[in-house]
Amino acid sequence: MKVKKLPQRMCTGCMEMKPKKELIRIVRSKEGEITIDLVGKKPGRGAYICKNEECLTKAFKTKRLEKNLEAKISDELYNKLKEEINIAE
Repeated sequence: MKVKKLPQRMCTGCMEMKPKKELIRIVRSKEGEITIDLVGKKPGRGAYICKNEECLTKAFKTKRLEKNLEAKISDELYNKLKEEINIAE
């Protein structure tokens, strides 16, 4: 039997390739709404972040998330992501 290949994605914080299931996806829809996609199936432009607060802080400070999503990220969404990471740990 063939071994199934695990999809890899790059974390916007630490810039490391990791399995997609280990990351949190943030999505910008066509309407410009930015949401957290825990399932990984929402349509739109996506960016991935580790379930690690250091990576989130690094991505936020360097504005990598904003560059990847091509949109401004609110402090409210940043706080939601922080909460989600704290739940995951």
